[in-house]
Amino acid sequence: MEDGYQNKTAFIKGAKDIAKEVKRQAAKKVGRGVDKMTDEYSKRSYARFEEDDDDDYPGVPGGQDGGYYRGDSQAANDDEGGHSDSTEGHDEDDEIYEGEYQGIPRTDSGKAADGLAGGDGQQFRDMAQLEGERRKDQEELAQQYETILQECGHGKFQWTLYFVLGLALMADGVEIFVVGFVLPSAEKDMCLSEESKGMLGLIVYLGMMVGAFVWGGLADRIGRRQSLLICLSINSVFSFFSSFVQGYSTFLFCRLLSGVGIGGSIPIVFSYYSEFLAQEKRGEHLSWLCMFWMIGGIYASAMAWAIIPHYGWSFQMGSAYQFHSWRVFVLVCAFPSVAAIASLTTMPESPRFFLENGKHDEGWMILKQVHDTNMRAKGHPEKVFSVTTIKTVKQMDELVDMGGEISTLRRYKLKLTSLFQQVRSNFLAIFNPEYRRTTFMMMAVWFTMSFSYYGLTVWFPDMIKYIQKQEYASRTKFFTKERVEHVTFNFTLENQVHRQGQYFNDKFINLKMKSMVFEDSVFEECYFEDITSSRSFFRNCTFVSTLFYNTDFFQNRIINSKLVNSTFLHNKEGCLLDFTDDNNAYMIYFVSFLGTLAVLPGNIVSALLMDKIGRLRMLAGSSVISCVSCFFLSFGSTESGMIALLCLFGGISIASWNALDVLTVELYPSDKRTTAFGFLNALCKLAAVLGISIFQSFVGITKAVPILFAAGALAAGSFLALKLPETRGQVLQ
Repeated sequence: MEDGYQNKTAFIKGAKDIAKEVKRQAAKKVGRGVDKMTDEYSKRSYARFEEDDDDDYPGVPGGQDGGYYRGDSQAANDDEGGHSDSTEGHDEDDEIYEGEYQGIPRTDSGKAADGLAGGDGQQFRDMAQLEGERRKDQEELAQQYETILQECGHGKFQWTLYFVLGLALMADGVEIFVVGFVLPSAEKDMCLSEESKGMLGLIVYLGMMVGAFVWGGLADRIGRRQSLLICLSINSVFSFFSSFVQGYSTFLFCRLLSGVGIGGSIPIVFSYYSEFLAQEKRGEHLSWLCMFWMIGGIYASAMAWAIIPHYGWSFQMGSAYQFHSWRVFVLVCAFPSVAAIASLTTMPESPRFFLENGKHDEGWMILKQVHDTNMRAKGHPEKVFSVTTIKTVKQMDELVDMGGEISTLRRYKLKLTSLFQQVRSNFLAIFNPEYRRTTFMMMAVWFTMSFSYYGLTVWFPDMIKYIQKQEYASRTKFFTKERVEHVTFNFTLENQVHRQGQYFNDKFINLKMKSMVFEDSVFEECYFEDITSSRSFFRNCTFVSTLFYNTDFFQNRIINSKLVNSTFLHNKEGCLLDFTDDNNAYMIYFVSFLGTLAVLPGNIVSALLMDKIGRLRMLAGSSVISCVSCFFLSFGSTESGMIALLCLFGGISIASWNALDVLTVELYPSDKRTTAFGFLNALCKLAAVLGISIFQSFVGITKAVPILFAAGALAAGSFLALKLPETRGQVLQ
C-alpha cells in the first residue's frame, strides 16, 4: 500500500509538471490568452485523477479519510505541497527562459508591456504604443518640470552650480591653448621634426573629437554629473603625466587622452546647467557660462607669459631627464580641471535626468534641495516645496536581472553590451524623421562656424609670426671677405651672415649665437667654448686645428664642412631650448591674451540680448558681421594691424558660438540632448582640424584664399541658421 501511495504521489507530480510545460509552451506561441485554458486543463486533469484514485489505487485512503497512514500521509502531503508550491512559484516568476541569459526581457513578463509575447507584429505594435506613451510622458514632464523650476526660483543654488561648471568649461579653454604655447619649447626639448610638430598641434583636437562623441552619448545613459566627473578625472590624470614624460610618443599619447577626457566637458556642462534653469533665464545664463571659456584662455595666456620664458625654473638629471619651465606650465594648466572635480563632488545629479529615467524620488529630493537652498538664501526659509508628485517617463527595460546564475565577469560584459546598444540607438535616434532635418542643418552650421573660426584664429598668429620673421630678416647684417685675427668674442652674436671670411687664432667663449650663419669661411687655430646656439649654421666651411669644448655644434649645425685636426670635447647632449624667441614668445602670449580678452564685449552683449532678440537672430546676425569683418583682413599688413583684426573677429564671432550652444541645448529632448550636442561638438573639432590644416598652408603665400574660405563658410552658416526653428520662450524638451 505504501508503494502504491508513493506511485500516486509521483504520478500527481508528473501530471502537474506536464500541465505546466504545456502552459509554458503555449504561452510562448500564442500569448497570455491561453493561460486560462491551460489552467482549466490542469485543474480538470487533477480532479479527474482524484476522482479515480480509489479505483486506480485500491487500499490507499483518499482526501479526508482517516486511517492508519494519516500521520505519515499528512507529512508526505505537506512535504509534497511545499515542494510543489516552490516549484510552481519558480516556474511562473523566477525561471530563466531561453534567451534571458542574453539580456532579452521575458515575453510573459508584465513589467514592460502587456502583450509582447504575441508574435512579431504584436511586438512591433506594442513597442510603438510604448514609445508613444513615453513621448506623451516626456511632454507632460517638460511642462510640469518648467512649473517646478518656476517655483524653485533662480538663486544661490544656480549660481553655485554656475561657478562649479564654469571651472569645467575653463579647463576646456585651457586645453585648447596648452600645446600651442609649449610647442616652441617642446620641439627643441624633444628634437621634433616638422611632421611631429604638426601632429602634436592637431592631436588635442582629435582627442577632443573622440571625447565629445563618447562622453556625450554616455551622459544620456549614466548621468551628467557622473560622466563629467569621469572625463575631468581622465583629463587631470593625463595632463599631470604629460608634464613629466620625456619621450615624444608618450607625451603625444598623454595629450591625446587628456583631450579625450576634456572633450566631454562642453556638451555635458551646457546640458547639465540648462536642466536647472527656468525658461526666462536659460538663454542669458547659458551665455554667461560661456565666459568661463574666455577665462580659461586668459588663464593659459597669463600662465604661459609668467612661466615659460623663465628657463631657470627647471632642473635636469644628466641628459636623460629634463624638466624645463614649459613642463611647469603644463602642470599648472591641470589645476582648473582638478578644482572642477573637487567642486563637482558637492553638487547633485540633474533631476531631469532622474525623472527621464523613472527615478521619481531621487529627482524630487534634488528639486526640493534646489527650492530650499534658494528660499533660505532669499530669506524665506518658511516656504515649503509644494510639489508632491512629478511625472516620470515610462521605461523600456534593456536588461533583465540575471540573479546568480552567471559569473560576475559575464554580468558586466552583458551590462556593457547593453549600454553600448543604448548609446548607439540613442545616437541613431537623432537621425529619425522627427529630428533628421534639424540634425543635418545643425551639422552644417557647426561645421561652417568651426572651419572658419578655428582656421582664422590659428592663421592670425601664424601670420603675425611670419610678419615678425620678415621684419627680423630685414635687419640682418651681412659681412663678406672679412679677416679676423687674435680676437676674443664673449658677447652675444645675433642675426648676422658672414661669407668668405678668414678667422685665425680667434676665441669664442661663453656666448650665445642667435641666427648666425657662416658660409665658405675658414677657421684656423680657433677655440670654441661654452657655446649655446640657435638657428646658427656653418655651411661649406673649413676648420683647421680647431677645438670645440662644451658646445652644441652637432652635425646638423656644421653642414658640408671640412674638419682638419679638429677636436670636439664634452659636447652638450640632447636637444636644447631655443633662446632666439624670448621677445617673440612674450608677444605670442600677449597676442593670445588680447585675442581672448576681446571676446568679453561679445559675451556681455549676447548674454543681455539672447532672450530678447532670440537665438536665431543672434546667431545669423553675428555670423554676417563676422563674414564682413573677414574682408578687412586684406588690409592687415603690419603686426599691430593683424592683432587689431584678430580682436575684432573674436569679439564678434563669440556671440555666434553662444547662440549656437543655447540653440543646440534647446532643440533636442533631454534623453538625447548630450548625445546630439556631443556629436555636433565632435564634428566641430573635425572641422577645426581641416580648417587649421588648410589655412596654415597659405601662410606667407596669399591672404585671398583664407579670406574667401572663411567668408564663404560664415555666409553659408548664417543662411542655414535662419532655416532652424526658434526656441526662445519654449520649455526645455
